This record gives sequence, structure tokens and C-alpha cells, in this order.
Amino acid sequence: MKRIEVKLSLPVVAPLLDLMKASSDVLEAQIAAPITLDDIDADFRDEWRAELLEGQQKELHALMGLFDRDFFINGVVAFDEDNAEVIVRACSALRLRLRRHDLRVLEDEQLESGGVDLETLPVVLQKPFMCYVFLGTIQELIIQHLDGAILRGPATDAEGADEEGDDDSDGAEEGGR
Repeated sequence: MKRIEVKLSLPVVAPLLDLMKASSDVLEAQIAAPITLDDIDADFRDEWRAELLEGQQKELHALMGLFDRDFFINGVVAFDEDNAEVIVRACSALRLRLRRHDLRVLEDEQLESGGVDLETLPVVLQKPFMCYVFLGTIQELIIQHLDGAILRGPATDAEGADEEGDDDSDGAEEGGR
């Protein structure tokens, strides 16, 4: 199984975790992506929203679970085929929340290009912007290194043997494929 271990700087990431936790707490009660289903039967709509919210909650718990006591000891988070898709979706939910709430004064192009000079941002926007970029970076890492695994699903024994010889030498710290 392909696995990526990333060592993060605790002094940089720890302050972002407070914002991620606060946003995650808000998303316990509301869906990150606004949906209007006014033309759908009310009972079906309520069940669907409840199902979406439950899935979102599980995804956010998985993401936040990466930053447990062990993380604060060694500064390492790990992504693999089992958690990659869930983590990408949780990052998306948090980024949507940040974009719609904390960073609403910034244009989408500014957020997506990363072409914002952090020092010129008002102090109140600096931490949310850093968190937005951090979550996007996690998504990019997963997609870059595990995309094929996400699309294929768990490898069979024969596929796993083929992957053992793959050489991913583009700089990400990996371990225990």
C-alpha cells in the first residue's frame, strides 16, 4: 500500500489547527457547500442533508485525527490509500468554510493562485489565508502522490507487487508503501 509521511513544522502548523478545529466545529452542524433543494420533497431533502452532514462529520474527524498526540510528539502526518479520499474531502469542506466565512473579502482568483502577499493582508486574514493554503497543499500532496491509488481503489496483490518498483523521487517524504 502506498503511504506518504509528511513532517510538518509544529510552530507553523499548531496555530492553524486552532482555526481548523473551530471551523470543523461549525461544520458539525452545517454542510460546507450550500445546497438548495427546494424542488425536492421535504422528507427526502432532510434525509439527504442529514446523510451529507454525517459523511462530512466523519471526514472532518478523520482529518483532525491526523493531528493527535503523536503528531505533537513527532510532527508527522501520514496519508495512504485508505484515508486519502476522505482527507481530500475534509480539506475541501474546511476550505469552503474558510472561503465563505473568513476569506470572503478576497477574490477567488487571489485564493486559487496563491498570489497574495501575506504581509500585505490585514492581520485578521493572515491566519485564515495560511490555513487555506495549508489545506490546499495537503490536497495537492495527496493528489500528486496517491491520485492513481484513489482512482483505482485498494490494490490487488498483483497490482501491489507492480507498485513496489515505482520510484517516486520528487521530494515528498514517503515511507512504508
